[in-house]
Amino acid sequence: MKLKGFRVKEFRSVVDSGWIDADQITALIGTNESGKTNILLPLWKLNPAVEGEINLTEDLPRDKYHTYRSANPKPVFIFARYSLDDTEQHEMVEFTTHKVDEFSEIIVSKDFDGNLFFDFPLEYKIDDTIIEEGKKLLAEYKEKITSSDGGTKAEQDRRQKALDSICSIEQILCSFSKGNASESIIKAHTNLSKFETEIKGSICCAMMAELIERFSYLYKECNKPSLSENKDVCEYIKSRMPKYVYYSNYGNLDSQIYLPQVLDDIGKNNLGVKAAAKARTLRTLFKFVQLNPKEITDLGNERTGLTQDQIEAIANKKKEREILLSSASSEFTKSFNEWWKQGNYTFEFQADGNFFRIWVSDSIRPERIELESRSTGLQWFFSFYLVFLVESELHHRNAILLLDEPGVTLHPLAQKDLFMFFENLAKNNQIMYTTHSPFMVDSNHLERVRSVYVDSQGKTVVSPDLRASERLKGKNQPQSIYPAHAALGLSVSDTLLVNCNPVLVEGESDQLYLSALKNWLISKGKITPLKELVFIPTGGVKGIKATSAILSGVNEIKPPVLLDGDKPGMKMASELKNDFYAANADRIIMVSDYTQVQNGEIEDLFPKEKISRIVTRFLPRPEEVDEEFEDIVEDTSPLCNQIENFAQKHDIELEKGWKVRLAARVKAEILKGTDKVLSETDDEYERILNLFNKLCDSTQ
Repeated sequence: MKLKGFRVKEFRSVVDSGWIDADQITALIGTNESGKTNILLPLWKLNPAVEGEINLTEDLPRDKYHTYRSANPKPVFIFARYSLDDTEQHEMVEFTTHKVDEFSEIIVSKDFDGNLFFDFPLEYKIDDTIIEEGKKLLAEYKEKITSSDGGTKAEQDRRQKALDSICSIEQILCSFSKGNASESIIKAHTNLSKFETEIKGSICCAMMAELIERFSYLYKECNKPSLSENKDVCEYIKSRMPKYVYYSNYGNLDSQIYLPQVLDDIGKNNLGVKAAAKARTLRTLFKFVQLNPKEITDLGNERTGLTQDQIEAIANKKKEREILLSSASSEFTKSFNEWWKQGNYTFEFQADGNFFRIWVSDSIRPERIELESRSTGLQWFFSFYLVFLVESELHHRNAILLLDEPGVTLHPLAQKDLFMFFENLAKNNQIMYTTHSPFMVDSNHLERVRSVYVDSQGKTVVSPDLRASERLKGKNQPQSIYPAHAALGLSVSDTLLVNCNPVLVEGESDQLYLSALKNWLISKGKITPLKELVFIPTGGVKGIKATSAILSGVNEIKPPVLLDGDKPGMKMASELKNDFYAANADRIIMVSDYTQVQNGEIEDLFPKEKISRIVTRFLPRPEEVDEEFEDIVEDTSPLCNQIENFAQKHDIELEKGWKVRLAARVKAEILKGTDKVLSETDDEYERILNLFNKLCDSTQ
């Protein structure tokens, strides 16, 4: 099972986060006190590897605590959407009567009483069309029985009785009310089954037996329990759900551990956040070395007046303890070095009286040094990996890592190393982490980033739109906006751009489309830029001048600007050519010059027929909507305008940041290397190639 998205409701400062898409790596960026931790904790408490208990006094929203504390049932606080792999889907089909497609997506939720709920959004729902199937079946056999003339008087009577039975059942189906199709089919089947079919030699009875058998299929479809009511299905999902391992810097271990204090803290339930996190890491440490801290302490206390047998027993116990610690040290060292490739470390666990110590050496510094005297980064890696190793039961399978402000004390370059380490770790485990550091955000994968900020009501909000907080009014908004600006590269240093050619674009969606197309064209050998093309979003046309001024300071050459052909883009192009870019008017490039659509935008670069199919799957689909977007799309107007008109026509709500999420889907499809978005045989291909040749020429 893989986490595809999640939603937090009524948890601490979060009223409703909305659905948050989860990638293999997902970054939650925001300022301190924006509520990033309150987004991770509910996921942890959904299915924690260890601990993660619900605490009503801490987890319920404070302004509703008096209402929810005694509520029955209590609110659901976390929803997680998972996709199942082929093996899991087929295994579930084996013990149900459902189709494999019905298991491709599930939603698991949990309330504050700890109850789990399972929902199957793709489960086949019985609708009113099944009534028409039943009517057609009855009409077919009514015609067959009517046309079977002749026979004995008894056969004629049975034929009439069969026709009367069919007519009465037709009345049941004709009188059904909308929404109770299942009840009507079940009632019809019950009445139909009463007909006597056991008379040998009767053609009429044979036909009715055949009708009952075929009608039974409809009955079974209507009578089978829903997937959420199937205990076997729910237990299977529960057993396959990923475990969540949560870790924050508070859990970092000291090198010298005073065992009496450990014994005191481990037994307490009312520790503060920092002390509780450290106590948790200590519990994992002693679980890993397979020793009880009380046993170590007792062995370290020297006693007098012992018999020779008692002395030998204690000596044997101490020897066994040393062997256990040596064995655990070797196992941890081997496992850690297979996981962390940045150095060859050796760890040594040592018990000495009332103290438990952790020593570290490596190939460059072979002398033993206390863990606490090594870098903060190594302390973090050691403590985090220990928790990860133990809580995921030593095999890491099906564990999702939730990391709160990882590497916050590291140098920026070390943070970038940590981020690359996450890339390797994510090959086997999904990772979600919080950060306020731009060095922990991959500018080539901004679709992975979610902005966390506080709205005007003081509640935590999450959005894939990295400028969402900028549109709110409030005294704290400048601080809230900054992480998004930094993550997007708006505070660019000279060093970062030495070997790059920046191109300014209006928004994150433009960056996603253009980055994907660049990689696609390079992979086919169609363009060979001398330097890396970097597409920098400016947050709309208003941010172009300020961003250009920053980047121009690097080499005193103004970067190219790519603008949409809509009214704001045309207006900004005119302003730039008459003022800021008066001497570099050729560096103002209009997307509409490379599209077939007047006033074309970045989405109009692609073949309408292909991209409209992706849009159809992307848009929410109300049940009452009977037309598809791809069937009504036109070649003569901008795609985004058509999407908005389609959504308005069918009362479909387009959430904030929908353009970015659509761009992320298109980018993913392009990078797969298929022709579902673009191929060299498409008419649009030449125009896109001409655009990139222009961009390459403009950056030389």
